[in-house]
Amino acid sequence: MDIGVVLQNDPPAMGVVEMAKKAEAAGFSHVWTFDSHVLWQEPFVVYSKILDATERVVVGPMVTNPGTRDWTVTASQFATLNEMYGNRTICGIGRGDSALRVLGLQPQTLGQLRESVQVIKALGNGEAVTVRGQELQFAWAPQSRLEVWVAAYGPKALALTGEVGDGYILQLADPDIAAWMIAAVRRAAERAGRDPLAIKFCVAAPAYVGNDLDHQRDQTRWFGGMVGNHVADIVARYGADGAVPQVLTDYIKGRPGYDYAEHGRAGNTHTTFVPDEVVDRFCILGPVEHHLKRLAELRDLGVDQFAVYLQHDAKEETLAAYGSQIIPAFT
Repeated sequence: MDIGVVLQNDPPAMGVVEMAKKAEAAGFSHVWTFDSHVLWQEPFVVYSKILDATERVVVGPMVTNPGTRDWTVTASQFATLNEMYGNRTICGIGRGDSALRVLGLQPQTLGQLRESVQVIKALGNGEAVTVRGQELQFAWAPQSRLEVWVAAYGPKALALTGEVGDGYILQLADPDIAAWMIAAVRRAAERAGRDPLAIKFCVAAPAYVGNDLDHQRDQTRWFGGMVGNHVADIVARYGADGAVPQVLTDYIKGRPGYDYAEHGRAGNTHTTFVPDEVVDRFCILGPVEHHLKRLAELRDLGVDQFAVYLQHDAKEETLAAYGSQIIPAFT
């Protein structure tokens, strides 16, 4: 199982590059970043510098969306980086949350997500595709190779992932929920005539290595609020009667309004509704042995990568602990 890391594009941008270099040295396989250009710096600019400063890590957004850039521009960015640095990019994509909502826009439709995945994947792999009635192809990028992994929670989005995605991103680390979601994606792939075992699975969540669980929970409670935004959309669409596992819908009943100015940040004051039980289920906290146990459970479910959200006050320590004690156990 690969171990990746997810960084925020907070200034200074070169600090993100330095953290990516440390991640590669520690053995991390992927360096992902947030993609919300108003809240944080523009990721594709930073990716070019990360790739130039490293030799092995794969970079990409967790996650981009179909609404803030033309799909052909997104594909061109990936193909250009691939030509420059040897096919070391990956595209994580979803309907969109903070990047669109801070602009006063709503997440894109599943139809738009589906079409964007097909367009970005085709162009990013040097293939021809029809967009708005025009046949397009990057004649300058015949060797580009790009996988597109879809982030999803709801039943229709999970089905879409199985039908068109190269991989699936689940943004929480609960093994029971992961098993449910993975099974849904694989069923959809099989119905679509695809090999369900060919789809890669990534679980992404905050990880914090240490012994002070109360402090770790306070530092990672923001994640339950972020996940709650997506779950609230699902409940609004489907209700709370079995469309997704009940643990996902129960805790958001006390969810207040949400301020995107604090999105993805430790100490977010709009996430007090998230109980300790949910923090413990969604994140991986505690000493090294807790991480080893949970990651082994996820690996045994078929998870190909665990991506560490590194947004708390012990980034360096957790990165080092994963490099010295956890990554060697799984790679």
